[in-house]
Amino acid sequence: MHIDTANRLATQQSALSRALDNRHFLGVVFLLPAAALLLVFLTYPLGLGTWLGFTDTKIGRGGAWIGIENFEFLWGDEVTRLALFNTLFYTVVASTVKFGLGLWLALLLNKHLPFKAFLRAIVLLPFIVPTALSAIAFWWIYDSQFSIVSWTLMKMGVIHEYIDFLGSPWNARFATIAANIWRGVPFVAICLLAGLQTISPSYYEAASLDGASDWQQFRHVTLPLLTPIIAVVMTFSVLFTFTDFQLIYVLTRGGPLNATHLMATLSFQRAIPGGALGEGAAIATAMVPFLLAAIMFSYFGLQRRAWQQGGADS
Repeated sequence: MHIDTANRLATQQSALSRALDNRHFLGVVFLLPAAALLLVFLTYPLGLGTWLGFTDTKIGRGGAWIGIENFEFLWGDEVTRLALFNTLFYTVVASTVKFGLGLWLALLLNKHLPFKAFLRAIVLLPFIVPTALSAIAFWWIYDSQFSIVSWTLMKMGVIHEYIDFLGSPWNARFATIAANIWRGVPFVAICLLAGLQTISPSYYEAASLDGASDWQQFRHVTLPLLTPIIAVVMTFSVLFTFTDFQLIYVLTRGGPLNATHLMATLSFQRAIPGGALGEGAAIATAMVPFLLAAIMFSYFGLQRRAWQQGGADS
């Protein structure tokens, strides 16, 4: 019996040793804590929010299953449609400008400049400052009576009265977009700069020997090799912009006349101050298809190896 027990222990130890030597098994083991956190803090809230979107739940009162009634109501709701337009407009304009400015900054910081490390740290400041503090700062910058922008333009003789940045619908839209751009450009710039650092200088040397101009080097060397990084960075940029909440809520609370309400802020307003948890959850759930579209675009784009290498798809 002692021999059988010893054999079983030896077999178990051998199986455990083989399992620990298996990188796939170890990968699963190391991922389990992260998976548990995601399950508790992401999957459960997402599932609960989706379920609430199909109920008439109110704050302080449990709801009943009503199917797609919330979504049918929201489809015909003018404020919700305006919030969808605002969100798409805000995301497209802000993400496009952030990419252009971020790429320009990355190319600039990639050059041999004096105090380059200091400049990189300065560029990061808008991104590391808490969003609420940034929003309060912009709220003062846009103040209808004490705006430093209006004061400067008045002194220069460009305008003759203070600009109502946050009191006019279109002024407020562009003012919030400008604030989002100021916060988001550093993220894009630093990520693209990291991508530029991975491109071997030998490519540019070869291009120079072939007589390529700076623009041709950028077009045929930098851009193709940077494309995978651009895909990832822009996916995150779009996701962050589409789901922006803090900046808008602190700066405008969705006003004036719902002109700056995004889907995220409207969802909060309907669910918490308004008390209609089911309706607010339905608005949040309606954001998911747009977010999935952005993620899938990046995912499938990154699977195209020829595109990653700067060539044409086969």
